[in-house]
Amino acid sequence: MFLKYHLNLKISLFLLFVFFINSIENNVVMAQTIIRTLPGYNHTLPFTLVTGYVGIGEADDVQLFYYFIESERNPIDDPLVLWLTGGPGCSGLSCFLIEIGPLHFDPHTLDESFPSLILNPYSWTKVANIIFLDLPVGTGFSYATSAEKYYSSDTKSATDAYDFLHKWFVNHPRFINNRLYVAGNSYAGKVVPVVFREILRGNEVDQRTQINLEGYVIGNAGINNDPMEEYERVSYAHCMDLNSDKELANGSDYGEGRMNPGLESHQCLYDRHLIDQCLYDTGKEHVLEPSCSSTAPDVSNLGKLLLEEASNEIIFSAEREKSSCRHYGYAPVSQWTNDPTVQEALQIRKGTKEKWVRCNHSVAYDFDITNAFPYHQFLSKRKYSALAYSGDRDCVVPYLFSLKWVRDLNLTLEDKWRPWYMDGQVVGHTEKYEENGFRLTFATVKGAGHTATEYKPKECLAMIDKWFSGHPL
Repeated sequence: MFLKYHLNLKISLFLLFVFFINSIENNVVMAQTIIRTLPGYNHTLPFTLVTGYVGIGEADDVQLFYYFIESERNPIDDPLVLWLTGGPGCSGLSCFLIEIGPLHFDPHTLDESFPSLILNPYSWTKVANIIFLDLPVGTGFSYATSAEKYYSSDTKSATDAYDFLHKWFVNHPRFINNRLYVAGNSYAGKVVPVVFREILRGNEVDQRTQINLEGYVIGNAGINNDPMEEYERVSYAHCMDLNSDKELANGSDYGEGRMNPGLESHQCLYDRHLIDQCLYDTGKEHVLEPSCSSTAPDVSNLGKLLLEEASNEIIFSAEREKSSCRHYGYAPVSQWTNDPTVQEALQIRKGTKEKWVRCNHSVAYDFDITNAFPYHQFLSKRKYSALAYSGDRDCVVPYLFSLKWVRDLNLTLEDKWRPWYMDGQVVGHTEKYEENGFRLTFATVKGAGHTATEYKPKECLAMIDKWFSGHPL
């Protein structure tokens, strides 16, 4: 252990020197701060939180903001996760405060003038170091120094993520040897394998800076805009008794029409209308929860936001029943984050953002990757690990569609479909594939919606801990 410690120390010092030289050569501009306290939490933070900006581009004219939390268990040996939130345009702070981060809002203070924060016992930082990144530019507190630099796309997000990570290690060289996982949910799940391949390509080109790639994780993730994904939503709704056999058959015809425009008759469009009517008052993000159609987003198209900012126009009142709509619980995120004392504590640069929004609808974004499946195929030929998980009550991206593309990879089935357990109870189902060193686990999370980590945090922590450790679910 003593020799291992000194060997790691020497490697880290050498890498720090190399990165320092590179930063001088490339004019790397970065800023970071260790955050000790946060408004709403009345104690010193019991974990290490670092926030900061990383400048990318030739003139560092894009400034990407991040939140980094060291693992609460063993920062040096635990994996490092680069987390991308869905949207595109949704801030990493959303997942930090609502899903897998170490702090959540105290539900008993949501009606007060300033919400309080409590520790999340099911944070993924219990088992991993996590970077929550505001990507693409314009998301969260990330900004550009000129209007033309606000343009982004699927492919540009991937190159920006790689450039960010490459420069991030300048300030954090001791994590260069940690196993790196690229992770994200919802729309970000489409971009994750693209980012992973970009880092892999960077490793091949730049032999000096080898990032220790291990695998990727996607949750409730769409991978393309294939019209048959829409049919899988209809098929899933049929399984959940939300439409009839007739609507299921009509959905199949509709899918055929979408793939073959000549077949898209008036009848197909009418069938589509009937299907939409069946699902209109059903909460697509969780089919068993109340529908919040007056405030809930339209998430029927993956080309639009899958994680909508539904909270900006929501005002809490004593008369409103808090439990009636999950989206109401998002309001404190904007309330808290836009408070000047919070932004000062997070070390936000004044004047760079007029207002923080959880999900920015107005990001200038080109959906230039219509299908991420080829990226999964490319990576499945290499010796990495992948985890694809889905809430089994999600009708935005039904698990049936995720399971379909997983099986379309035509990998060797190692562990057939079976339940997985926690505390002696079935909490989902899983199957595992392995071929030529590539390992892929698919898992459902029982009772979870879109996205699973928000609905079933305890189960998702157990899932990721087992998977990171290499143990079967």
